[in-house]
Amino acid sequence: MTVNSYLTSLASQAIIRDQEKESIARSVAALGAKISRDFGEDVKEQLIFGSYSRGTILPRSMDRNSDVDYMLIFSDGGSRPQTYLDRLRRFVERNYVRSAIKQSHPTIVLSLNHIRFELVPAVESWLEGLQIPAKATDSDRWITTDPTGFNAQLTNANKSEQNLIKPLVRIVKYWNAHHNYPFASFELEQKIVIHGFGFFGLFIEKNLQQYFFEFMEELEAGIFDPKWKKDAIARTKRIIDAAKQHEASLEFHAAENAIKRLLPPTTRMGLI
Repeated sequence: MTVNSYLTSLASQAIIRDQEKESIARSVAALGAKISRDFGEDVKEQLIFGSYSRGTILPRSMDRNSDVDYMLIFSDGGSRPQTYLDRLRRFVERNYVRSAIKQSHPTIVLSLNHIRFELVPAVESWLEGLQIPAKATDSDRWITTDPTGFNAQLTNANKSEQNLIKPLVRIVKYWNAHHNYPFASFELEQKIVIHGFGFFGLFIEKNLQQYFFEFMEELEAGIFDPKWKKDAIARTKRIIDAAKQHEASLEFHAAENAIKRLLPPTTRMGLI
């Protein structure tokens, strides 16, 4: 197996399918029904957004922090953000008594066995548009948001790059989870979409390996980022360089083994 075929296989396994997909769909439907029953007309719209809506969410076996972002748009927008977060907390406590529940601005986190929900309260203003609570550092303030605006950017980037952007997002997010989350998941998706991948040559077919190598080689930590984050990125670049050297020497098995140190095979890959 070449590095590219390994990465392609890994990316195909990083898609929620079958029982896991059905289980999440049932939980989403049950959550929506409970919200409608408990809140009635107080919630005028329910909206799924984030990686689940974009098709870039990873299975829990590959990312323990995989979650479904779920927005509740309240009809009455006259209260402080914490008022709505408190209402969501009470709703979850009534309906999910055996589940882990916590507040993590701007969300209420509901952890089930197979998936985690990030419940986000929102209000709508004719002047400001859709708003959600600010981060914990400024939690008593509303901020404007566009929860689905990034979806079209990702879709367009994927189409323009021969449908390689979404698979790239999945394997980079797997790398991120395997290295203790040096980056926020959404931050990585944004970085990939705006990256601007190089020209690989007129007669060279683009492949996932080229995209992964280029993106990771140009990924940088900030000046004030912690040492462990900088070390994770530096190690990644050293391993990619070693893999490229092995390939140049026609040592394809050694190149694949090098990449497996960055992106270990999943239990799902045994089913291929």
